[in-house]
Amino acid sequence: MPLTIKRTWPISVQALLVPSFIMLLALFAFVFNDHLSDLFVYNRNLIANGQWWRLLTGHFFHTNLNHLLLNLAALIMLWALHGHFYTVKNYAGLFLFSALSCSLGLFFFDSELQEYVGLSGVLHGVFVFGAVMDIKQGDKTGYLLFIGVWLKIAHEQIYGASSDVINLIGANVAVDAHLWGAIGGLFFSAIYLLNLHQK
Repeated sequence: MPLTIKRTWPISVQALLVPSFIMLLALFAFVFNDHLSDLFVYNRNLIANGQWWRLLTGHFFHTNLNHLLLNLAALIMLWALHGHFYTVKNYAGLFLFSALSCSLGLFFFDSELQEYVGLSGVLHGVFVFGAVMDIKQGDKTGYLLFIGVWLKIAHEQIYGASSDVINLIGANVAVDAHLWGAIGGLFFSAIYLLNLHQK
């Protein structure tokens, strides 16, 4: 069943519910950071000791207010750009898939990273999904977005993150999180499109 391109603001419950819930969880985690972070942030050693929930919950925490606002702004921007593709089911699946891909990628392939917080890895997966859906609908800007996000990731892998962003969030940027989140978004997109094709 083909999807149609909409150019109005994606203000339906389907488009808004999960992104809004993610935003509220991130705000809640920030407000109560001192009480919750020790229990829920991504911590490699504690995950290795069986605290697997940190693979998911760590993404809702942030280093400072700038970090939080930067990620929430990206969340809103992606909703405004691609929210017409979102449903409760596909966005929840995309978020979970990208979050776990990001965390598991860091856990198994970045042993030097002991702690990680933030939504940016997951948001790269969300970005990839939106670009793929644009391409699926015949929107040529999807190709630019898709190529652009992978060029950004490649640049980060070679040269590292921008010093301005590092100073803004008060921490090193885990560029590998962006890579693994985007890979998760790409795999989810492939599975999602295959499922659409089979219906």
